[in-house]
Amino acid sequence: MPSTTEKMIAKKDGNIGWMIFNQPEKLNAVSYEMWQAVPEIMGDYVADDKIRVVVVTGAGRKAFVSGADISEFEEKRNSKEAIEIYNAAGTAAHHALAGCPKPTIAMIQGYCIGGGLAVALDCDLRIAAEGSRFGVPAAKLGLGYGYDGIARLAGLVNPARAKEIFFTARQFSGEEALGMGLINRLVPPTVLDAYVRDYAATIGGNAPLTVAAAKLAVREYLKDPAERDLAAVQAAVDTCFASEDYVEGRTAFMEKRRPAFKGR
Repeated sequence: MPSTTEKMIAKKDGNIGWMIFNQPEKLNAVSYEMWQAVPEIMGDYVADDKIRVVVVTGAGRKAFVSGADISEFEEKRNSKEAIEIYNAAGTAAHHALAGCPKPTIAMIQGYCIGGGLAVALDCDLRIAAEGSRFGVPAAKLGLGYGYDGIARLAGLVNPARAKEIFFTARQFSGEEALGMGLINRLVPPTVLDAYVRDYAATIGGNAPLTVAAAKLAVREYLKDPAERDLAAVQAAVDTCFASEDYVEGRTAFMEKRRPAFKGR
């Protein structure tokens, strides 16, 4: 499905769906129309059974996403009503990415700042190139940061690290990000693309129902215990055992060959 704006690139490559923030002249700062395009792109990938993994990245080599496109704030966020409309588009984009039932990978090179870090945190895995920079400059801009974003960060790196990130508003190196668990892998820039493609291929070759069930279980684990839908988790597990893929996995193991999973 083509994007509704040229500033967002959506392309399918085998079982990988790519979503690329395409405003390199502004370090891939996200505009209102870019936020609007995210749910459309993700919705298409979720509905396409051929897509097993989604990779999110930024165009060029200088930035993943450097935050929101502040240059349009005067026009798009100049009243209470306008701010609500703008924020709703951003919220819908984050929900579409974070709520994707398929595994998602943020491929990061360069600046991953503010809203860009929030986009990366929406993804399941974060693989970054050496030299990447991470940070949330809200305290330098006087911005209030919503609970969901802070909770997601604190749950990933621990509350003390989250406080450090927000209180200092400074940029952190890739090595620091790896050390605090903000990213999963840090690789040389020259191999980033190949590394992510190989990682996505590995995930995409595994049983989709099993991966989806695991993702659902982790999502429920992160909720308040009283709000966890353990019945849905068990149903996803039961679906795995009742699937053709379970038969294929066992058969392939016995025959010492690579399984050909179909997601059913």
